[in-house]
Amino acid sequence: MIRSELIQKIADESPYLSLREAERTVNTIFEEITQRLESGGRVELRGFGAFSVKKRGPRDGRNPRTGDHVPVGEKNVPFFKAGKLLRNRLNSD
Repeated sequence: MIRSELIQKIADESPYLSLREAERTVNTIFEEITQRLESGGRVELRGFGAFSVKKRGPRDGRNPRTGDHVPVGEKNVPFFKAGKLLRNRLNSD
């Protein structure tokens, strides 16, 4: 599912919301998650999962074209851990 499909689904299931209001709602949620992660925080959506930031240390990478070793600096990467309810729904038989 892509963002526009999510917006359309919310608008379809909520007759009191216009498409523009549904879009504003989705954008607000994503923006709040992004801002919290930028500040080093964590976002937990009970039953769904938790978003956090992990620090990836410096390492030696490789240029795929030439095969040369290239130093890759330290960076922060987003991380998602699925909640128990989501894992159970995905793994139910």
